[in-house]
Amino acid sequence: MQRRGLLKLGLGAAVVLGLAGTGAALLLKPGLVDGGRKLSPAGRAVFAAVARAVFDGGLMKAEDTARLNAFLDRVDASIAGLPDAVRAELSQLLSLLDTSAGRYALIGLKTDWAKASTAELAEVLEALRLSGSQTRQQVYHALRDLSSVAFFTDPANWSLAGYPGPREIP
Repeated sequence: MQRRGLLKLGLGAAVVLGLAGTGAALLLKPGLVDGGRKLSPAGRAVFAAVARAVFDGGLMKAEDTARLNAFLDRVDASIAGLPDAVRAELSQLLSLLDTSAGRYALIGLKTDWAKASTAELAEVLEALRLSGSQTRQQVYHALRDLSSVAFFTDPANWSLAGYPGPREIP
């Protein structure tokens, strides 16, 4: 290849990569807002879907929107207590999971979070848990652990899990 051809190829590749980067930046929305302390609407959709998969079956009904909103507020409170670097990574993860391509490539979920069935969500979470990829396992732990912390820190949920609460010390 001639030097002129190589320069043209390099210039063309730079333009294509620049356009792709710009398109990705426009497509991706932040997963966390308010200085990385609260879930964006996309992040709330992800955690609402995870809650359906994890707590369905008696612990939290999908149609109980007041309880779901309280749960999402507790997820916000949990996230606000995380270090800045962790919140930045979580925001990137939620941003990626908000896109169809990112969701499918990273966790294998073809359907939008709100439209996915509870069984489909549970299957995806189980596949993440058992994955041989550390990245996929970290995604599982980020979603599942934050959800569990938010759910079980609410004293109103303790009796649902069979925990009577802390005992009085005489």
